[in-house]
Parts: sequence; C-alpha cells; structure tokens
Amino acid sequence: MERRQFISLSCFAGLIGLYPNILAIAAEKSGAEKGFIMTVNGKIDISAMGLTLPHEHIVTDFKGAEPSSRPEYDNEATASLLLPYLKAAKKSGIDTIIECTPAHIGRNVKLLQLLSKASALNIITNTGYYAAVGQKYLPKHAFTETSEELAARWLKEWESGIDGTDIRPGFIKLGVDNAPLKPVEITLIKAAAIVHLKSGLKIAIHTGNAAAAREEVELLIKSGVSPEALIWVHAQNDPNGFTHIELAKKGCWISLDGINEQPSSLVQYRNHIYRMKGEGLLHKLLISHDDGFAVTEEGGKAAFNAFQNGNTTPYKTIFEVLKPSLTALGITRDEFKMITVANPANAFRIKVCPQG
Repeated sequence: MERRQFISLSCFAGLIGLYPNILAIAAEKSGAEKGFIMTVNGKIDISAMGLTLPHEHIVTDFKGAEPSSRPEYDNEATASLLLPYLKAAKKSGIDTIIECTPAHIGRNVKLLQLLSKASALNIITNTGYYAAVGQKYLPKHAFTETSEELAARWLKEWESGIDGTDIRPGFIKLGVDNAPLKPVEITLIKAAAIVHLKSGLKIAIHTGNAAAAREEVELLIKSGVSPEALIWVHAQNDPNGFTHIELAKKGCWISLDGINEQPSSLVQYRNHIYRMKGEGLLHKLLISHDDGFAVTEEGGKAAFNAFQNGNTTPYKTIFEVLKPSLTALGITRDEFKMITVANPANAFRIKVCPQG
C-alpha cells in the first residue's frame, strides 16, 4: 500500500524545478517583513520561536461550554504532573508550542504560563470560539450576538488580557464543521475578520472539510482579509490534497496536524508533504500532532488522560518517526527546517495592523 502511494506521487518530483526556490522565498518572507509573536509571557521576536509545533493542546475539557458540573483542578499540582512531557519536548529541541484550546473547551492561561516558565518553552494561547462538533462548545451568547459584539469580546482579550490576567492571545482560534457553513459559523468568521483587521492576529480554523475551507476563504476575502491570514487547521481532512494546492496558491496556510506513529498516518502525511513539495508550496505548510491531555473525573476529582490519537508519547512523532521517513523520501534538512521553524514564524507573525 505504502509503495503504491509513493509511486503514484513520484510524478511530482519533476515539477520542482519549475518553481522558484522555496527556501529563498521563506528566507525573504521571514527577513523582509517585520512583526512579533505574542506568547503567554509577552512579545518575542519571530526569530525566537525556533522549532515550533503549531497545533497542539496541553489541557482540554470536553464536557461542553456550559456543563452542569466541571471537575476543578489545582494549577500548581497539574503543572507538576504535565511538566515532564513539556521538559522532554524542550530537551528534544522544540522551542515553541502553539496551544490551540479555545475558551469554553478548557483554555487555562494561568496554567499555560506556569508551564511555560517551568519548561522554558514558548507557549502561545488564543482568543475565539469553537463551533465544530455540533456547536456544543459555544456559550449561549454566541448564538445571539452579532459579529461586531463577538469581536469586541475577543479584542478586549487582546487589548487587556484573558480572564483577568495580563496574558494576551497570539492568534484567533475558531472551529467549524463541514460545508455548508451554518449561520453561527459565518458570524464567528466575520468576527474573526474584524479582530484580525484591528489587531493583526492570524485566524486558525479547525475545518470539517475542503468545501468549508473554500467558504472560509471567500468570507474572509469579502471581509477585506487576505487569505494569507488564514491557517486551515486539519487540512488532512481533504484526502486527495488537491484543495491544499488550490488554497495554498491563494496564500492560505495548510496545517496538517494530526500526525501519529501509525503506519497509515505516516503514509498519508508523507504523501501530502511530498505533493506540496512537488508544487513548490512547502513554504505554505505546517505540521503538528494535535496531542494533549483531556480533563476527566475519577473518584470525584480531576484527572488527566493523554489523547488517544495514535501517539504513545505526546509531541514526539514528527521528530522521531516522521522526519527520518521524510528524509528517505527526499525532503532535505533545510526543507524540514523551513516547515518547522520558518513557516510557523511566518504563519503566526503579528504585523503592524493597518487599522490598529
């Protein structure tokens, strides 16, 4: 199976010479355009991001936006429990983790700041709401407020801090299901467009399928937002990858973020990455695991279980398993560095905002 898929993609290799040098493109972008990254500990220069996992979780609560009860946990005790995993990630060479858990699904910025300081990792949190999974993670006001009202809530987090802290978001995180987009999903995307134009924060959208990604691009363009501000989260949901090429050429970031150590997963992601290389679009690619820990309840107390997503240990598969596999496929060391260092810095860079 793997050999057949590899052969079917080999025709892309001859196309590589037809496109500009992708490494030169990435270098020009990262050097010529100024900006900064916002972490839970404040601003850093884009050069300080280093090796980055652009779509991970640390703690997520899957009970829903407004459950009748929610397990409570102590931040200090939880940080001690999870810290070994983050220290191991740092020791492996990772410098930055972009934490994609939104409000009302377990976002805890105080915990993230504790972990960031203790692990020496840059951690980036977000603003925005998550309407995927049948809208169970949306607060009630999301169904009644306008895009402008929702944008005001998110801009307040950007300008004043999250949950009474001085911790500010580094991007906007949304979630939508399959196309056609529902009215509340459209409202959220329009709200994100307002926030982006006022703050410069990029928009990362968990997206059900390729048709929904196309709708997102159209909505953002109509709102005056460049497709370059969009990070298409879970782009692997487009199985043949043709829409990756279509939207990357428009400027969108293609985020393949469910990589795990299972052989079928490795084949799938290798094929997507090789296709992007064949089209000269590696400079628009992001890769991550979507690893993390779910808050559960055991004996009336909070407990934490690693996501059951095919990885034995969180945050390791890309560097310990996928990277050697990509090297065998012809992805060079510089190309891998571009995907994991230059691309996340460019994708999440906050530039001086024309309307801010």
